[in-house]
Amino acid sequence: MQKSLVAELLGTFWLVFGGCGSAVLAAAYPELGIGFVGVAFAFGLTVLTMAYAVGGISGGHFNPAVSLGLTVAGRFPAARLVPYIVAQLAGAIAAAALLYLIASGKAGFELGGFAANGYGDHSPGGYSLLSALLIEVLLTMFFLIIILGSTSSRVPAGFAPLAIGLGLTLIHLVSIPVTNTSVNPARSTGQALFVGGWALQQLWLFWIAPLAGGAFGGLVWRFLDDAD
Repeated sequence: MQKSLVAELLGTFWLVFGGCGSAVLAAAYPELGIGFVGVAFAFGLTVLTMAYAVGGISGGHFNPAVSLGLTVAGRFPAARLVPYIVAQLAGAIAAAALLYLIASGKAGFELGGFAANGYGDHSPGGYSLLSALLIEVLLTMFFLIIILGSTSSRVPAGFAPLAIGLGLTLIHLVSIPVTNTSVNPARSTGQALFVGGWALQQLWLFWIAPLAGGAFGGLVWRFLDDAD
């Protein structure tokens, strides 16, 4: 259990540092910025690499919504759910703290949005609360279906991290303009703690929507799995 929690902490740290770090440090870098596409691939690559690195130790959740969805699907013991979420939060907050220290080392640093998630005036594209709610629930649900399906005994072993990483990349390609893409309450919490103000006020959505989507994904998979 202890090794599993350390693996979840490290995996979530890498997801937040790599994904949010690409948004904060590299997305709009003068003339060489990686843009939305680069940030989307950065998030996907963090999950892909750590799923291979430590997925065999902890299952490679790195996300409270994933842990909940796996629990609902009957793939993960409920007794481990809270400890996993605590470890994921610790990893996300540590990554946000280190990212802040690095980013603030540049002359003229301004915190800005710091890759935090938001809706309304704080949505990159100005999308409403309802739009944010719908897309976060829907995309997290499909993320769980991808995870559960690709790790099923029905498919060839060893390729799940590729499907999961590319799935997360696609999710970001779709939803960065809407919410800056959460689908992960831990990722949202780490950034919001440093932005404060509006980010903390809107953080509730980025817990409720991904957790609901994760639970729906687990339920859908239970139905599909039973169908065979």
